[in-house]
Amino acid sequence: MSKKIVFICFILIFYPLPAYSYLDPGTGSIILQALVAAIAAVGVFFTQLKIKFLVLMRKIFKKKKNKI
Repeated sequence: MSKKIVFICFILIFYPLPAYSYLDPGTGSIILQALVAAIAAVGVFFTQLKIKFLVLMRKIFKKKKNKI
């Protein structure tokens, strides 16, 4: 009995239905904006990470000045 229910649910979920949708030209623009924003955000993230890493390295390997 449970196999029949699983089979029926499977058929209902994966039965292909026509999609009556419309993508206007503005949708492509929004997708392009999101892609550019994601690339910029990743660039800023890694730039900040690099700066923090360099500051840490400078603190670790800082030259000590000799006092006379």
